[in-house]
Amino acid sequence: MTLSRTAAIRLVAPETNSVLSPRTAHGDAATMAEISAGLLAPQASTSPKYFYDSLGSHLFEAICELPEYYPTRTEAAIFARHGADMAARIGPGMTLIDLGAGNCAKAASLFPLLQPSQYVPVDIASDFLQQAAAQLRQRFPAIEITPLVMDLSQPLVLPQSVPIARRQFFYPGSSIGNFTPYDAVTFLRHVRENVGADGGLLIGVDLVKDPAVLDAAYDDAIGVTAAFNLNLLRHLNHLAGTDFDPAQWRHVAFFNDAESRIEMHLEARCALAVHWSCGERSFAQGERIHTENSYKYTLESFRSLLWDAGFRVDGTWTDDAHWFAVMHAVAAYA
Repeated sequence: MTLSRTAAIRLVAPETNSVLSPRTAHGDAATMAEISAGLLAPQASTSPKYFYDSLGSHLFEAICELPEYYPTRTEAAIFARHGADMAARIGPGMTLIDLGAGNCAKAASLFPLLQPSQYVPVDIASDFLQQAAAQLRQRFPAIEITPLVMDLSQPLVLPQSVPIARRQFFYPGSSIGNFTPYDAVTFLRHVRENVGADGGLLIGVDLVKDPAVLDAAYDDAIGVTAAFNLNLLRHLNHLAGTDFDPAQWRHVAFFNDAESRIEMHLEARCALAVHWSCGERSFAQGERIHTENSYKYTLESFRSLLWDAGFRVDGTWTDDAHWFAVMHAVAAYA
């Protein structure tokens, strides 16, 4: 069900004294309820999945090109150096299921080595995903390409168009770090339930390192990550009819050593109030909305996490500095 309810309250921005227009909510009831619950929690928060509207997806592409953002280029170097070994372990002709596929570039770069018979890119950003899939069909006409629009924070249910045999899940980057360790195990158990006896998981994981490197990666000098974080407010306005003014907020990111995670927040520049059709909240100057976590692991702690989810690791590859790892995992038990 799509809601088309117009918020009846307007917000006056204290810094500019300009009035924001009433907004219409375009999210479904479940989306609106989730956003509202997060904003009304004692520590206001949102899910990082709301970063990824079309603009957010393009901004993340730009982040991956930044010199400070090491994960993309470090992982790409691991694939370039060890991709043949990974392919030998997996074998050709599988169904490659790309979780959080984005622009599909990472998986496509491995097609010549992995030789999948079917490629299933999965992402929450529908328009962005369909455009990427259409471009891949032109480049790889011999591969069946089946895009799926799916929220990975929900249980993983694959349609009948995805064969049960030879399912190879692909979850690159550091996206697994967006889950708490507990939720990561839950997510990976859902993947394990869908792998089958002859499938596997190829997954990227960001490793613990110098906090200064981590801080710079999530707060770059030219402000692309800040724009990515602030764009979330524009997306919430679209989905939930909130009346956020992004100019009233600033990007904050730092490494939380006690939790072994990067945290991203949006901090109110001034005292303000936000309204939407089913709620409102006042924010004091300096109060924050927690928008993302990115947990960092050691090789040992992540292997243990995979085991708890029902996987055993049969291959691990890292860069020379041990900043990043790619692991291949298979079913640990029936």
